[in-house]
Amino acid sequence: MINKREVGAYYEKMVCEYLKKNKYKIINRNFRCKIGEIDIIAEDAGYLSFIEVKYREKDSIASGLYAVDKKKQKTIYNVAKIYMSLYKISEDRPCRFDVVSVDGDNITLIKNAFP
Repeated sequence: MINKREVGAYYEKMVCEYLKKNKYKIINRNFRCKIGEIDIIAEDAGYLSFIEVKYREKDSIASGLYAVDKKKQKTIYNVAKIYMSLYKISEDRPCRFDVVSVDGDNITLIKNAFP
C-alpha cells in the first residue's frame, strides 16, 4: 500500500530542489495550523511566495494545476495570513501564491497563480 504522506514528501523535496535551481530561497516547509497547510514558503525576487505542490501520475487525465480550486486557494490565503501574523511579517511585504505541478516527470511552475 502506498503511503500518500511519503509520496507527497518525496515530490515536495524534488520541487524544493527545482525551486532552488530557479533562484528561490526555501524558508519553511509544511507549515501547518488548525485550518490547513502550506507546502513550501520561499523567497523569490523580493516576494514571499506561498507554494502549493500537486502531483499527478504520468498518465493522469488532468494536470495537478487543476486541483487548486477556489476553496483550496482560500485556505492557502488564510493560512498565509496566519503565518505572516505568527512570524510578525509586515502586511506591506510583497507576497504571491505559486503552484507547482509534478505530472509524471514534468514540473510546471506557475508564479502568481491566484490573487
